[in-house]
Amino acid sequence: MPLEPWSPKNWRTKPIQQAPDYPDAQALADVERQLASFPPLVFAGEARKLKGLLAKASKGEAFLFQGGDCAESFAEHAADNIRDFFRVFLQMSVVMTFGAALPVIKVGRIAGQFAKPRSEAFEKKGDVSLPSYRGDIVNDIAFTESARVPDPQRQLDAYRQSAATLNLLRAFASGGYANLENAHRWMLGFIKDSPQSARYQELADRITETLGFMRAIGLDPESHQELRQTDFYTSHEALLLGFEEALTRVDSTTGDYYATSGHMLWVGDRTRQLDHAHIEYLRGIENPLGLKCGPSLTPENLLQLIDRLDPANEPGRLTLICRFGADKVGDHLPKLIRAVQREGRHVLWACDPMHGNTIKAASGYKTRPFDRIMSEIRSFFAVHHAEGTYAGGVHLEMTGKNVTECTGGARAISESDLSDRYHTYCDPRLNAEQAIEVAFLVAELLKAERLQRPPAVVAAE
Repeated sequence: MPLEPWSPKNWRTKPIQQAPDYPDAQALADVERQLASFPPLVFAGEARKLKGLLAKASKGEAFLFQGGDCAESFAEHAADNIRDFFRVFLQMSVVMTFGAALPVIKVGRIAGQFAKPRSEAFEKKGDVSLPSYRGDIVNDIAFTESARVPDPQRQLDAYRQSAATLNLLRAFASGGYANLENAHRWMLGFIKDSPQSARYQELADRITETLGFMRAIGLDPESHQELRQTDFYTSHEALLLGFEEALTRVDSTTGDYYATSGHMLWVGDRTRQLDHAHIEYLRGIENPLGLKCGPSLTPENLLQLIDRLDPANEPGRLTLICRFGADKVGDHLPKLIRAVQREGRHVLWACDPMHGNTIKAASGYKTRPFDRIMSEIRSFFAVHHAEGTYAGGVHLEMTGKNVTECTGGARAISESDLSDRYHTYCDPRLNAEQAIEVAFLVAELLKAERLQRPPAVVAAE
């Protein structure tokens, strides 16, 4: 049966999962109407440019690095927090670019990642049961009855914070802060203080030599803007569809609909039902999209979702973000790859090694063992090498702060250390040092992948 003509509000006629229960429908409608009158946060041309870059990554000509907070909060919006995140993001990108000898596409989970799906509708502490915290755009994390009531005014706060964050990120990306030599110097500082400094020093020395050579032949940041600035894009899960609808605009140059809340939107493992509201909304916007793929996704269902979200088979349109768990990659990923390859679909494969590796420590804290995260990344690359396809990206929950939320890593954070600096509002994140460790691993894997390609492929790049 052919699909009905699309409009931004069609999703309202479909079943929906993970939707907050707002007590005042009129107040919600008033906020959505106000949001619809606000300027866009991002622009259609930027989203089109990102789609073109992702198309290159799907062919092995670039690599997607997508990362950021589990859930942004209103309380942690200091400029220093944004700066520290951006600095670590740049350091990681430099490491991966050098290892891959390919462009790294920088996409943050930032300036819009405020809503979170929850496995349980209610949270219980002792004898008290309250609605679950669904992100600052919906309700408050405080465990009180009034705090957990969904408040539509929070959507206005989320919009304003996203706009301010984007303003600072654009300044960092274009104003000299992203200078390649700055990012390298920051990395050298990290290496000096790291317990694994010897392991990293070789790559750092090679980057130093490369930068010196570039300066010697006249390729310095002062005269080449590509060395002192970078493109940086934003992304978030398209969970709160009323907010997304309000920020959906028609592009004046093409007549197409774009979500202007972020450059790239994704649909999660809990809301990807084929005939439900989230897929209905996403199928009609022209932004690049992400689709989270977990152990419950069958090859047949994946192909149905690809047909719905990317009927034109457009390179760069769809990124499959795989989140299986370290021990399940080999059981699930090959089947999905083979089905997609058999149908000739142009997708980008990315690894989310975070969500399938969440456990509860004896202390009660949710955590993610670092060795499992690293294991899932290695398995993801190994499967793609075996299948003759490209491991095209990595998707991380991370912060620029020195938190203690994921166990392991170079400093061997233990379960007893979790309470020291456990600051996340939802899921555990990699701290700055652990995140850069991941970048070095990805760099090694990308280099090995490049060296294993046939000479004709390497030469073509």
